[in-house]
Amino acid sequence: MSDRINARLSQPLAEFVARMVGEAGLYETPSEYIRDLIRRDMERRDRHLAEDAILTGYRDLAAGRVFVSSGNFKDDMASLDGKEADGWQ
Repeated sequence: MSDRINARLSQPLAEFVARMVGEAGLYETPSEYIRDLIRRDMERRDRHLAEDAILTGYRDLAAGRVFVSSGNFKDDMASLDGKEADGWQ
């Protein structure tokens, strides 16, 4: 199932899209161009989420918020909850 989206573009934006589409452009249709922009934005957001998670991990490591994993995810999550509750003391 797909949804239709209609958008009004200012003249400069419409001209830019026109340059991106057709024989001289990279895309065959404006819709193809818009779909590609949305996909790239989704990928960029996912990349930022991953980068933020890595940065959080580095900050935790630098602050000494580490523990030895038991190898059991549920037990580790319970351990983390306990450490968060007591301020990693």
